[in-house]
Amino acid sequence: MTFVTACRCNTQTYTVAQFCADHNISRTHFYQLTKDGKGPRLMKLGRRVLISAEAAADWRRQMEAGIITVDDVMPLV
Repeated sequence: MTFVTACRCNTQTYTVAQFCADHNISRTHFYQLTKDGKGPRLMKLGRRVLISAEAAADWRRQMEAGIITVDDVMPLV
């Protein structure tokens, strides 16, 4: 039996829900990152908030390089 999973390989934009699902973070954590200025660049299209593929890639590079760390956003107590 073969299962096919959805792939957004050619996606040019993400909704917040898609971005969170693809990057394995909760929406709460996403909004905390955004509030703290550590989230991806956002664009508004009418009432929709979108993240471009380029902004997502830039954010991932920053996270991988340690420019933004989880401890910056959610310090250990």
